[in-house]
Amino acid sequence: MREITLLADYYLLCDGTSKRQMEAIRDELLETLKHNGTKSAIAEGTAESGWVLVDFGAVIVHIFSPEQRAYYQLEELWKDAPIVVRML
Repeated sequence: MREITLLADYYLLCDGTSKRQMEAIRDELLETLKHNGTKSAIAEGTAESGWVLVDFGAVIVHIFSPEQRAYYQLEELWKDAPIVVRML
């Protein structure tokens, strides 16, 4: 992303198929970051809204409900960025 925007070096997009799963992804990510010494991670949004964002500087993680991911289509917005890894 650094060639396209100053916001972050990497964006990670993922789905949670339920509110509970979205919260679990967020909580595990924050716990793992904390355990590895990252103190600057900030989580915004809620599973109820269908979009949770975890920002830890150079990397921003978007956790979407499938409906919100389809609606916002961030892959299309940032289509000029190179894809590092795609997992289906």
